[in-house]
Amino acid sequence: MDFRDNNILVAHLKKGDEKAFLFLVDTHHRRLNAYAVSLIGDKAMAQDIVQNVFIKTWQFRKKLNPAYTIGSFLYKSVYNEFVNKYQKDKSMMLLQQKYLESLETVVETTDESALSRMIAIVNQEIQNLPPKCKRVFTLSKKEGLTNVEISEHLNVSIKTVEAQITKAFLILRKKLGDKYEMILLFLIHGKQLPFSNRGLG
Repeated sequence: MDFRDNNILVAHLKKGDEKAFLFLVDTHHRRLNAYAVSLIGDKAMAQDIVQNVFIKTWQFRKKLNPAYTIGSFLYKSVYNEFVNKYQKDKSMMLLQQKYLESLETVVETTDESALSRMIAIVNQEIQNLPPKCKRVFTLSKKEGLTNVEISEHLNVSIKTVEAQITKAFLILRKKLGDKYEMILLFLIHGKQLPFSNRGLG
């Protein structure tokens, strides 16, 4: 299958073909990273931007339009993600306040035993991830390693790391749903609940 043909690639992406997605990441991730770095001037933030673009591209793949080249779409998506990131950074204090308010709401409306159960469920779904997927996701989101560091640590390509992280997010969001999204964010960003840190390990 010649995924270099835009129509073929988009068609297979829309069908959920993981090989097409791996080809997409392999073909574009380095140039997209370089482009993102040129925009934001920070390698770690650039990496997050590109990762988010790939995740969203896969999530909304059925809306891809074969009339537009996937490369142009990705570059535009990186730029849009950068603009959103920049706007968020400018309003960081406000966002942090909103985050704390959301956390407070969760704490006030959910008793400790229920929160502990929710945390346990999220952790269990992380443990249920496919072995390679779980290893990469844990190194990235719980231990804070960059994609490059994970690549070197596991002796795999960066494209494999990015694909596995994307796969983990998609699996977890599908399994957990909106109800557990805040708890998932707590866990992957190392947040601790104000009255307890049990179950976060």
